[in-house]
Amino acid sequence: MGEESTSNDFAHEQGLTKEQVAERYCKWAQNSKYERDLREENYKGPVIAANAVADLFPNAAQKSSINILDAAAGSGFAAEKLKEKGFSMMDALEPSKGMLTLAKEKDLYQRTFQAFLDGKQLPIESDYYDVVLICGGMGEGHIPCAGMEECIRMTKPGGYVVIVMREQYLSSVAEYKDRLEPHMKELTQKGKWEPVSRTVVPRYSFNNNGVVFVFKVKGSS
Repeated sequence: MGEESTSNDFAHEQGLTKEQVAERYCKWAQNSKYERDLREENYKGPVIAANAVADLFPNAAQKSSINILDAAAGSGFAAEKLKEKGFSMMDALEPSKGMLTLAKEKDLYQRTFQAFLDGKQLPIESDYYDVVLICGGMGEGHIPCAGMEECIRMTKPGGYVVIVMREQYLSSVAEYKDRLEPHMKELTQKGKWEPVSRTVVPRYSFNNNGVVFVFKVKGSS
């Protein structure tokens, strides 16, 4: 899979800081290269993510009122698929200026925030979103385990945090290996959220399996 090693892995190289990752995404965004490299035949994450969110809200009339934060939004791939499912109230959170520029051009989002999801409090309201979605935002130098608490803070009680990522990263990325899923369980034990599902899906990106985590956020105790 030479194309994979020169495209997706370009932004997931070991040892990169989050700022370096954001800069690589800026370069990747140039001349629509990102859009070509991660076209749907190679990257099915956005379709998988949109299906997972849609399954949580089977009432078609309800979808137009569901408020979603597309975290690590990239160029808006997931939002495009969510729009096809009937969702229209979406905000974007993305640290890469180049990616956010591409996303804004698609006119998918009501608000956009250029910031890292790294555990520090963002300029976003608490208990605001029905869904915080991370699709493709987990990886080497990407969203750390500490970002989970901020996802919970921004989500309404009874709302959902949906994380779609490459399954391999649970063991190959040092930040996540023996840390991410235990941290998720710790947040469950603390009463912050409760697990709804953990689903392994084939061909999430190129020939790599993905995993979809769905958590339901609980109110303050």
